[in-house]
Amino acid sequence: MKRGFMAALIAVLMMFVPIGSASADEVADAVSALQTEWGVANYKTADGDKEAAFKALVDKAAALSAANSNRAEPKIWEAIIRAGYAGAMGGLSSMTNAMPQMEKGLELLLAAEKIDATAMNGSVYTTLGSFYYMTPGWPIGFGDTDKAKTYLDKAIEVAPEDMDANYFSGDFWMEEKKYKKAIPYLEKVVNLPDVEGRPVYSQGRKAEAAARLAIAKKKAK
Repeated sequence: MKRGFMAALIAVLMMFVPIGSASADEVADAVSALQTEWGVANYKTADGDKEAAFKALVDKAAALSAANSNRAEPKIWEAIIRAGYAGAMGGLSSMTNAMPQMEKGLELLLAAEKIDATAMNGSVYTTLGSFYYMTPGWPIGFGDTDKAKTYLDKAIEVAPEDMDANYFSGDFWMEEKKYKKAIPYLEKVVNLPDVEGRPVYSQGRKAEAAARLAIAKKKAK
């Protein structure tokens, strides 16, 4: 299992700059609302209530994806929310129900990549990269270190200043025990300005990066 698979997944994913052109795009508005709700579920909801919160968000996200099958953005965020739902599962459900959520998320992300790989600041690449390194490999799951690195490298190429592209690149190297490689990415996250309109996410992600950075600096000595 990768770094406490279920514990890691609850911290996984989300990000990204605002999409579309505000009220001119109803799909963009709906995805933006999902982003906000994800931030509350992930960072402001008590652990015992997270599973129900994410389940409700999965239902909303799936409906949005189904109604807009030609758009990449809803698929990306449905995948992200499913990862949060998997991470929030406890007890026996964490063993039997979490992996199908990740597998469905992977399917959604690969479909989104075909529609528009540059959507939402290239977040398809960041999210695929995180899925591939945070999920166990065969025979339990589809985890693949080489694919993870390839996608995360693409994410940095497309959006070098993106908070999550840097966070997950740093976290990837932490998982590989390459602590010196992780440090520059995590330092960048801590020093980036907050993402406009997403204070809860920005503060939560920076706190996670700071915690990982402290470990990386200690281990790199």
